[in-house]
Amino acid sequence: MFDQQARLDRVLARHRDAIVVEPVPGRPALIRRDEILVSGQDAGAAESLVRRWSDSRHDERGVTRLRLRAAAKVDVCELAAGLGGGAGARVADGRHHRLSVSPNHLVHGQPMWWSGPADLPRPAAPVPAPEAAAARRDVTVAILDTGLSPHPWYADAQWYREQRAEVEEVLDADLDYELDAQAGHGTFIGGVVLRHAPTARLVARRVIGGDGVGDELDVIRALGWLAERRRRADVVNISLGCHTYDDRPSPVLARAIAALGRRTVVVACAGNTATDRPFWPAAMKPVVGVAALDGEVRAAFSNHGWWVDACAQGVDVTSTFVRFDGTRPPVRGIDPDLFDGYATWSGTSFATPAVAGRIAGLAAAEGLDAVTAADRVLDPAAHPVLPDLGVVVGSGERLGREAVTAHTE
Repeated sequence: MFDQQARLDRVLARHRDAIVVEPVPGRPALIRRDEILVSGQDAGAAESLVRRWSDSRHDERGVTRLRLRAAAKVDVCELAAGLGGGAGARVADGRHHRLSVSPNHLVHGQPMWWSGPADLPRPAAPVPAPEAAAARRDVTVAILDTGLSPHPWYADAQWYREQRAEVEEVLDADLDYELDAQAGHGTFIGGVVLRHAPTARLVARRVIGGDGVGDELDVIRALGWLAERRRRADVVNISLGCHTYDDRPSPVLARAIAALGRRTVVVACAGNTATDRPFWPAAMKPVVGVAALDGEVRAAFSNHGWWVDACAQGVDVTSTFVRFDGTRPPVRGIDPDLFDGYATWSGTSFATPAVAGRIAGLAAAEGLDAVTAADRVLDPAAHPVLPDLGVVVGSGERLGREAVTAHTE
C-alpha cells in the first residue's frame, strides 16, 4: 500500500499554513493555522470576542474568515469549541447565543490520506460516449472538485463552453513534468455522472487543487455561489471531505449546505480509510453519504458506518480523463503514464457520482424533482441494503436479497 506518513509530509510541505491537530488521541484532523470560519450572521459577534487576537477579517458569500495573530498562539480548536458551545455572544435577554464557528479544516480528495482515490489512475482504452435518451426535463449536476477539462464526450456542449475557461483543470502545477496526484479527478467524476445521466448539464467549481487538497472555506464559497445562482443545481456531487477536530460536523459548512434549499440533493463520498469514523460532509444528515463496493462486498479501503446512506461500485471504475504524457518510459510496449482521455481508478470518490448520476438520470427521464428521484433510488424497500453501507445503487443491485440476508447473519 502507500506510505501514508510520507504523503502527509508532502501535504504539510506544500501547504505551509496547515497543521495536524489531535484533541482526541488517534483521531487527527488537518486545519489551517490561525484561522477560524464564522457564518455571516455571527461574524460581528465572533470578531468582537476574538478582537484581542484578531489580525484580519475577510467576508464572502455568507462566510467570514478571521485570521488570528500567530504570536498570540491561539488554539483555534479550543476557541471554536468555546464560541460554539454557548460561550458566544449575548442576546437581548442576556442568554448566550451559540455561534456557528469552525476551524478552517483542510478537505482532501487526494493524496491518498484520509480521503480520495484508493489508488493511482491507470490509462484505459476509449469508452463509447453514453447515448442521450429522451428526457422529460433538464437536470443540472454541480461537481465541486478539481475542475473539468475538455473531453470529446462534452467539449462541444453549450454548458461546457460557457464555463471552460474558468474550470479547466491544472495538470502540473508544480512543473515537475508529472501529472499532479489528483489532476483529472473532476473530469473523471464528470464522466461517471454522464454515464448515468447523459442529458445532464454539468456545472463545475474548483475547490481543490491538482494535489487534491483544498479547505472548508473553498467548499463553502462554492456552495454559496450555487445558492446564489438563478438556476440552482438539482444534484451536487462532493467527492472529497475531511475528518473534523471534534468528529462533529462543521456548523459553518452545515449552514452553507442548508442554504441550497430542500430541492437540491447533495451526495458526498464516505472516504477511503476503512474506518467507521464520521467523514464530513458525507456524514451530515441532509447529505447522501456513499461508500464503495468491490463486486458484492465493501471495498477494502471504503469507510462505513451508521452514517453511510448508499454504496456503489468503486473499484476499477473506467471514465473520462485528461490527456497527459508523463516522464516514465514504456514497459513492454505499454506507457504507464500516457493518458489519452480515459482512465481506470478506484475510490469512494467514484462510487459517489454513480449515485449522483443515477438520481439525476431518473429525475430527467421521468420528470421528477431531485428529492423525489433520490427517495426512489435510495428506497430500502425496493433495493438491497448492506449493514453500514446503506442501499446498494447501480450495478451492485445484482446482489440478491439472499446474499444481503446471509451477509447480516
